[in-house]
Amino acid sequence: MNGHKTGQKALLGILSAGLSILLLAGCKGVQQPSERQARENLSSVSRQYRPEGRRPQAPNLGANTTLSGFLAYALLNEPRVEAAYFDWAASVENITTERSLPDPQLTFQMYIARVVTSVMPGLMQEFPGPGKRGMRAKAASAASQVRYFDFENAVLQTAFALKRAYYRLWFLNENIKINRQMLNLLAELEQSARGQNAVGKVTLQDVYRAQIEEDRLSNEIANLEDSRHPLRAEFKAALGMTREQPDPPEPAQFEATTMELAPEQLLAVAFARNPQLKAMEAQVRQAQASLDLAYKVKVPDFSLGMSADALASPTLYWPQASISLPLWRDKIAAQIASAQAGRRAAQARQTSGQIMVTADFAVKSYDYREITRNLSLLQDKLIPKARKSLEIARAGYLAGQIDFFNLTDAERTLLNFQLEEVEARTRREIVLADLSLSVAGMAPEGSPILPPSPGDAAASSAAPGRLTR
Repeated sequence: MNGHKTGQKALLGILSAGLSILLLAGCKGVQQPSERQARENLSSVSRQYRPEGRRPQAPNLGANTTLSGFLAYALLNEPRVEAAYFDWAASVENITTERSLPDPQLTFQMYIARVVTSVMPGLMQEFPGPGKRGMRAKAASAASQVRYFDFENAVLQTAFALKRAYYRLWFLNENIKINRQMLNLLAELEQSARGQNAVGKVTLQDVYRAQIEEDRLSNEIANLEDSRHPLRAEFKAALGMTREQPDPPEPAQFEATTMELAPEQLLAVAFARNPQLKAMEAQVRQAQASLDLAYKVKVPDFSLGMSADALASPTLYWPQASISLPLWRDKIAAQIASAQAGRRAAQARQTSGQIMVTADFAVKSYDYREITRNLSLLQDKLIPKARKSLEIARAGYLAGQIDFFNLTDAERTLLNFQLEEVEARTRREIVLADLSLSVAGMAPEGSPILPPSPGDAAASSAAPGRLTR
């Protein structure tokens, strides 16, 4: 009897020790190199974007806040960026899940006749076939890279939305400023028409024409002032601010972007750094890993375990082993064919993305060149000539050499050229932002993203054109 109890104690000790080893030592797997790199990348970004898991203090916004200050605030505060960041963080954790062994199973069996004749506790562990866990980790790592580039793209799109709203506000302010200057000029022209009418040189019709122009411009200024509300709402949204938060201050000064475009070099940068293309590359790697894993379906999985009869004397041990039998050839063929189709689809999407980036770059670079030519024409020739024409028309009207219609026509011509010049400058800034952020993937300085890889950095440094702001 004592021997039987001693055997039970020994069995329980063995099972307890085995269970402790599995729970305390065996519950932590070995990191794959791709998993280790993914965690290092996440840690690097987290130190800047979410240190210690918390949102850092955003810059204080004021009338003198620079464009870089507004960009820093938007990147830290925009919910789309935050959502993309945590999607990436979740995908990094999924690498560990995919490369880990399945959970061990604690088994328990009893044989009962009239009484319990045997009690058999045990442990069972499943082991996937050789190479399967590594392939799963590789696919999960590639999926994590896709999520990272989604995060980087969210950063770039947030910066572009902020710049677009920023420059549209600048266009509105300049538009109002020019119209008010013209309104003051029209008031002076009305006074001139009244003076001419008082001495009998012109009829009262000229006075009414001046007043009509003043009324038209006053109404235009009122419409522009009213349009400030949706533009300020767009600017607030670009900063990631909710309805409950107070409106941000409107920038007091606006900063222009300077860049010497080198289309061939900048397109090379786009192919090296565009996050959407990089995500497609990672999708191809993920599809390839899934295909490699599909070929591993032919490799059987194993299960090993041990149970013991605690009531037997001496104690009886029951080793257990099982092996899966991948016999269904049509199932295996379907899994492989599905993975092959997935890889080809990913490769086709990558090619399509490259074509779209090339076409998009061609359109936007043409827009930039066209706007630059038009801007040069307006600034160097048309506006100076229109201003001189207005001065001549004004002097001619006072001398009685031209009528008021020609005078107001000269005024309208100058006004239209000045508004076109402001619109061209605004479009130029937005096109440059789109080229640098959406196409070339060149993030603003201080953005919470990983530095470019050595190959990407070489492509960037090869482009002589440089962006500021």
